[in-house]
Amino acid sequence: MSGRGIVILGIFVADLAFRAGRLPLIGETIEGAGFKMGPGGKGSNQAVAAARSGGAVTIITRLGADEFGRLARDTWAADGITAAVTESTQPTGAAFIYVDTGTGDNAIIVVPGAASEISIADIDASAGDIRSAGVFLTQLEQPVAAARRGLEIAHSAGVATILNPAPAQPLDDAIYALCDYVTPNETEAAALTGISVSTVDDARRAGDVLLAKGAGTALITLGAAGSLLHTRGSSVHIPPYDAGPAVETAGAGDAFNGAFAAALTSGRSALDAAHFASAAAGLSVTRPGTAPSMPGLGEITALLEA
Repeated sequence: MSGRGIVILGIFVADLAFRAGRLPLIGETIEGAGFKMGPGGKGSNQAVAAARSGGAVTIITRLGADEFGRLARDTWAADGITAAVTESTQPTGAAFIYVDTGTGDNAIIVVPGAASEISIADIDASAGDIRSAGVFLTQLEQPVAAARRGLEIAHSAGVATILNPAPAQPLDDAIYALCDYVTPNETEAAALTGISVSTVDDARRAGDVLLAKGAGTALITLGAAGSLLHTRGSSVHIPPYDAGPAVETAGAGDAFNGAFAAALTSGRSALDAAHFASAAAGLSVTRPGTAPSMPGLGEITALLEA
């Protein structure tokens, strides 16, 4: 896959981020500490992360013909991302993001909008791009049927496949057999396997379940505890890379997935790519925003070398 591009299927939404000391109760109004609007959506964030990490990226999605749609196109153009977009009569989606001012932790509500209409036909229209890629990456914010079709096309063409199962939802086990890598966080791993994940050993047990379902590799992100690269032959705990105090964690998983895909297409092994992705995530949490927080290749390389 070295030297080949990355195709990402996913959604774009406009992130509406509110910073406050806590979430309000039902019926309560509280004063916030800040607000910012910017580009978001897991697929779009991962595309930005992959492009800034050195990857040649194409994103497959749907947008509305509106201001948020224009924000999407401007965001991708700024990072050299090719857009395979179907326009919709629905508005482009949006996300409410609550950010705790004390910890940087977040809670998110996503409304996909136009991207909720991404169809199998949209995927088939981009089949040539998928087959020629080095890596195909998708998530579960758009319809599962579309994600599955993309994985099928990529898998049958020998393209490395990554499923970031977020937000977690029940999946047919047949989907796992299409995935070279499945990349849940602790919460998603627990939802998919029924195993509560609070330690590295818990992650190993959850990883075993994902492998039994047919996944090639379970790459489970563990927040401040790093990540776990778990295969049938080895299980390696990858420590976190500390780039400074956490400001916002909302984009960390997307930074990890996008950077991991880019590292694979640069010729790195899965283990080296996971270290690279961990460094990218470590940098992303030191900055506000999701797509705007994604680090560049030089920054990631410097942190790895340090």
